[in-house]
Amino acid sequence: MERSERARQDEPPRPYWSPTESRRERATLTRFLRANGRDPRDYAGAHAWSVDDLEGFWGAVATFADVRFGSPPERVLGRAEMPGAVWFPGATVSYPEHMLPAGREDDAPAIVHASEVRPGVGSWSRGELRAAAARIRAGLLAHGVREGDRVAAYLPNIPETVAAFVATASIGAIWSSVAPELGEPAVIDRIGQLEPKVLLAVDGYCYNGRDVDRRESGERIAGEVGARLVRFGYLDGSGWEAGFERDGPLTFARVPFDHPLWILFSSGTTGLPKAIVHSHGGMLLEHLKLVHLQLDAQAGDRVFWFTTTAWMMWNFLVAVLLTDAAIVLYDGSPGHPDLGALWALAEQTRTTVFGASAAYLGTCAKDGVHPAQGRDLSALHAVGSTGSPLPPEAFDWVADELGADTWLFSTSGGTDVCSAFVGGVPTLPVYRGELQAPALGAALEAFDEDGRSLVGQVGELVLTKPMPCMPVRFWNDDAPPGSPPDAIGPRYREAYFSTYPGVWRHGDWIELTERGTAIISGRSDATINRGGVRIGTSEIYRAVLVEDDVLDALVVDVPGRPRFDGGWMPLFLVLREGAVLDAELTARIRRRIREDCSPRHVPHELHAVADVPRTLSGKLLEIPVKRILAGAEPDTVVRRETLANPDALEPFVELARGWRAQASGPLPSGGAPSPS
Repeated sequence: MERSERARQDEPPRPYWSPTESRRERATLTRFLRANGRDPRDYAGAHAWSVDDLEGFWGAVATFADVRFGSPPERVLGRAEMPGAVWFPGATVSYPEHMLPAGREDDAPAIVHASEVRPGVGSWSRGELRAAAARIRAGLLAHGVREGDRVAAYLPNIPETVAAFVATASIGAIWSSVAPELGEPAVIDRIGQLEPKVLLAVDGYCYNGRDVDRRESGERIAGEVGARLVRFGYLDGSGWEAGFERDGPLTFARVPFDHPLWILFSSGTTGLPKAIVHSHGGMLLEHLKLVHLQLDAQAGDRVFWFTTTAWMMWNFLVAVLLTDAAIVLYDGSPGHPDLGALWALAEQTRTTVFGASAAYLGTCAKDGVHPAQGRDLSALHAVGSTGSPLPPEAFDWVADELGADTWLFSTSGGTDVCSAFVGGVPTLPVYRGELQAPALGAALEAFDEDGRSLVGQVGELVLTKPMPCMPVRFWNDDAPPGSPPDAIGPRYREAYFSTYPGVWRHGDWIELTERGTAIISGRSDATINRGGVRIGTSEIYRAVLVEDDVLDALVVDVPGRPRFDGGWMPLFLVLREGAVLDAELTARIRRRIREDCSPRHVPHELHAVADVPRTLSGKLLEIPVKRILAGAEPDTVVRRETLANPDALEPFVELARGWRAQASGPLPSGGAPSPS
């Protein structure tokens, strides 16, 4: 794979942020490494141990975090081949038991919450969470829910949803949540695959100051999927329907290590979403490692991440309750009444770790938001970013606005593993525009087309060894008749192991630097190859978003357009209010792409649009837009119900219609190729 031609600084990079000595000493990672005879200052060595000795490392995580096994494991790793690795064979365990273990103080804080529906800031203690989960558990049992049954939740990001998850998992039933922002077809596409026994459905929600009624939606969805409906009155304040909550103890069924915990869904933008099954034990071990060692959540912390219940970051946020930290939930729009709303929440809740999508942080920077202006954010010591690559300019904005001593960690992983492969390390420096390091236990490499490992060059993000958090299977993805009982389903194998047999291919471009840091360049299926020079779309966005007048961007490379040798490459820009895509701005953008990326990646055309389409988790719809512009019918490549802003798709649909209507004529907007 060819090295990208983006411009490199001549001088050696300097750390954007470095941990203080006291911060290193306080880190849980430091205590963990010392407890296992490792040098806390040698993260590279610790990482090598974690992937060279999988049994030793994951066994050490289980011991350090005091995992409560019902039946002890026969060993840590029974089978190491991928796909089909077998972790902790013979063990039984309960994920939610480790959120609310016996002996943890009931008056300790668990959840701080706010929303557009409920005024002010509320809080739940660990004891209140335990009591709520016990009542819901008894209600689910009364509705016939048993181990292995599916419980679907059409609920917002509120404490009652966390309690419902704890209750479901405590029985050994399987949890799956979708956000009430999703329309009925998108919800049915997802939970309809699972044949849930019960649907927990909200009466509505509030977004941008507007109430959205979901009462009839819940009834129709339950009827379509054959589930028993349990209503939750959120807008009207009535709570769980009369008679649902009951008295009963909160006990935890310890199930086999690979027993399903929850089912997450792929975005579903281009077809029926994949139903990804994660296990109690796999998620428990991975999340204990993630929240203790990589996130460094500790007693006194209050961890916030802006998310909905449809995104894996909700599951990650709930996982913080595996530590002594509290979590901060918010249900509503991040921009209501303005983009300062979440920063105001951080002040009110004394948030210590503030997490959001890269798109949100980038928008705050572009819109001139000043989080600390008039607010006391002195409790805040870390900012997390995920969802898409974080541009270098956003690093500068965080330092300028929140202080150079704020730890900014950018992470990359996915719904497929409900975790991060690469990202935060509390004891390492941060370099501008880069992710700190591969996560412990992640045998992360960059591969070329022939499966050769690369350093200092862009390649396919792969994992050469298994992790406990890899899915146990896809739902309804059965192996062919006559296969062994433990055979892997064809969709699962095709999704991750068809490119490099025995190696997990994730679908992202990544560069691992000589320093051990990483740079994510976007999805590998969205790569733009111009004359043999391949770069990720995020590299073009980095160049473009430097312009103050540009708020967002989307670029695609469309094959088969006449007059454009090697494909037609338009760039779509969302401009600041009052800005105009005139000749001067166009020339600046073209020049910057030429200098920062390559002359071959200067777009053929630039178009101004009101918005660019994104999924509910903030990801750009590059591939669906590319296919629409190439002539595909929109309804065959994207489901509008899965989009955060479905109206943003319409300009691209209209452009494609216009071009099809005049296929033999000239392209609009002066489509002359730019010189290379």
